[in-house]
Amino acid sequence: MTGPRVWASRTTRQERERTGAIAAAITCVAVVGIGLSLSIPLLSIEMERMGASSTLIGLNTAVAGAASILTVPFVPRLAARIGVVRHLVLAILLGAACLMAFPLLPGIGWWFGLRFLFSATLGTLFVLSEYWINAAAPPERRGLVMGIYATVLAIGLAIGPVLLIALGTEGLSPYLAGAGLFVAGTLPLLLARGLSPEIARTSGRRFAGYLRLAPAATLAALTYGAVEAGGFAILPLYGLRLGYDAATAAGLVSLLALGNVLFQIPFGWLADRWDRRAVLLTASLGGAACSALIPAAAGSLPWLGALLFVWGGLAGTLYTVGLALLGASVRGAELAGANAAFVVLYNVGLMLGPPIIGGGLDLAPGSGFAITLCALFTAYAAALVLARRP
Repeated sequence: MTGPRVWASRTTRQERERTGAIAAAITCVAVVGIGLSLSIPLLSIEMERMGASSTLIGLNTAVAGAASILTVPFVPRLAARIGVVRHLVLAILLGAACLMAFPLLPGIGWWFGLRFLFSATLGTLFVLSEYWINAAAPPERRGLVMGIYATVLAIGLAIGPVLLIALGTEGLSPYLAGAGLFVAGTLPLLLARGLSPEIARTSGRRFAGYLRLAPAATLAALTYGAVEAGGFAILPLYGLRLGYDAATAAGLVSLLALGNVLFQIPFGWLADRWDRRAVLLTASLGGAACSALIPAAAGSLPWLGALLFVWGGLAGTLYTVGLALLGASVRGAELAGANAAFVVLYNVGLMLGPPIIGGGLDLAPGSGFAITLCALFTAYAAALVLARRP
C-alpha cells in the first residue's frame, strides 16, 4: 500500500503546485491590469491639460500598439536567458518606474518615449503570464483556466477607472497608486518563483512560422483585437448616429464589456468538452449573426443592448478559447514564441480595427458599422474552416 499512497501524495502536491503557479500568474496580471486601466485615461487627461491636440493624444496612445509589435517577438529569447520570473519582475518594476516618470518629465516629447517603454513592459507581462498559465494548466481544464484568467483580467481592468474617480486626476497620487499596484504584482510572482516554467532556447522559428503552426489560434487574436478595439471606439459614434444622447451612446460600450466578463468562464468550460475549433467557429458565426442584426435592433434600446451584450461575450470568446487552443497545439519553447505571436497579432488588430470599422460607418452611416463587423467575423470563420492545422 506504500506505493499508491506515495503516488497519491505526490499527485496531490503537484496539483497544489500547479494551482499555486496558475493563481500567481493570474493575480499578477489582474493587479497590473488595474494599474494599466488607471493609467491610460489618466495620461490622456493629463496630455489634454498640457495643451496637446486630440490627434497628438491619439498618436501617443497608438505608440502602445507599435511598442508591443516591435518588442514582443524578442521576449521569449530574453526570458530563456534570465528566467520567466526574473523577466516578469524586471518588467513590472520598469513599468512602475515609467509611471512615476510621467509626472516628473511633463513634456510631450518625453512622453512618447515613456509610452513606448511602458507599453513594451506591458507586452512582456502579458506574453510571459499567458505562457505561464497555458503551460501550467492541465490539458483537460485548459479552457476553464483561460476563462478564469480572462474574467479576472476584465474585472481588474474595470477597477482602474473606479480608483481614478476616487483618487482624482491631479497631483502625484494617481501615479503613485498605479505604480504601487504594479509593484504589488511582484508579490505573487516571488512567492511562486520556484513554480515558474523554464523556456528552453527557442527553435529560431520566424514570426510567419507560428502563423502556419497554429493559424486558427493566432488569427483568433487578430480578429478579436480588431473587433474589440473597433467596437469600443466606434460604437459610441454609431449610437450618436442613431440619435441616442452621448451618455446612452457611451453606455452601450459597457454592455459589450459586461458580456465579455460573463461569457468567458462558461465558454472556457465548454471548450474543454467540445472541439476548441468548433467553439471558435460557433463564436465567430454567432458574432457575425449578432453584427448583422444590429441595424434591425437599432430602434429599440433594450433589444440593441441585449444584442450587444451577447456580441461582446462571443467576441471575447475568440481570445479565451484561442489561447486555450494555442496551449493545446504548441509545446515547450514553441509555446513561448507562439504566445508572443498571439500578442503581436492582437496588437495588430487593435491598430487596424478602429480605422476599418470607422471607415465602414463613414461609407454607410446606417449599416456600415454592422456590415464591417460582420465581415471581420465571417472572414475569421472562413479562415478557420480553411485552416488545415490548429
